[in-house]
Amino acid sequence: MPFYQMLCIAAHYNEYKPVKDLVERTVHHLWEKGAVVRRLNSWGTRTLPQRMRRHKQYHQIGDYWIMDFDASPRTLRSLSNLMRSDPSVVRWTVLKLGDRAENIVRSPSKTTPW
Repeated sequence: MPFYQMLCIAAHYNEYKPVKDLVERTVHHLWEKGAVVRRLNSWGTRTLPQRMRRHKQYHQIGDYWIMDFDASPRTLRSLSNLMRSDPSVVRWTVLKLGDRAENIVRSPSKTTPW
């Protein structure tokens, strides 16, 4: 399975629960499709570079988070559909990091650089 990284900007709420629910829904969706989630990382709340409109609402602040996962292309399409229909998602993008772990992980050097 190819290795992907997804960056998601969620709509900012006063509570953290909507963002947590979005992450849980996303992870459970991937697990149901047989994908493997490798890493979750929150970048916190940030001001958006410009005012963004999504689902008939304007957003100026967003909660950023990143997820690394292995998934099939079919699972990636269903994830895109989930993100598109979720009202708490402002923007998302998925990057393909590689096809195999050997292409992503660098082997340690044989000698110590001075």
